[in-house]
Amino acid sequence: MSQNKPDADGHRGLVVNTASVAAFEGQVGQAAYSASKGGIVGMTLPIARDLAPLGIRVVTIAPGRATGTPGWGDEVGGVPPFTPCFWGSPGLFSTPLLAGLPEKVRNFLGQQVPFPSRLGDPAEYAHLVQALAENPMINGEVVRLDGALRMQP
Repeated sequence: MSQNKPDADGHRGLVVNTASVAAFEGQVGQAAYSASKGGIVGMTLPIARDLAPLGIRVVTIAPGRATGTPGWGDEVGGVPPFTPCFWGSPGLFSTPLLAGLPEKVRNFLGQQVPFPSRLGDPAEYAHLVQALAENPMINGEVVRLDGALRMQP
């Protein structure tokens, strides 16, 4: 990227990392996952500063997860518990992983989001990436994409 021809402002590129809101408020049993996402959040500003002289920006998107994401032995919306593989899933966004869950669970997860009260669409993530790419002043930032969702312990 540092070899790209700079534009009129000297901009050569944009690095977009993905973290998770678990970096800020991980749930019980998520210490390792939260720490790994916290590392991504923590490196965003220093790397943006390191790459600034090269005209490269760095940002991180932290997608949300559903409050009370089911784990071991939890029952959600009257649906029996799930396997541990559900931990660390992209709970806020309607993805193929979530498409495999019962509709009752998907609806429950979407209802946990304050506004809009639904699962996010991957196109909304892509739209944020486009907006970040188009605004050269956004550098070294972490943007939550979670509909104002805050995770419970």
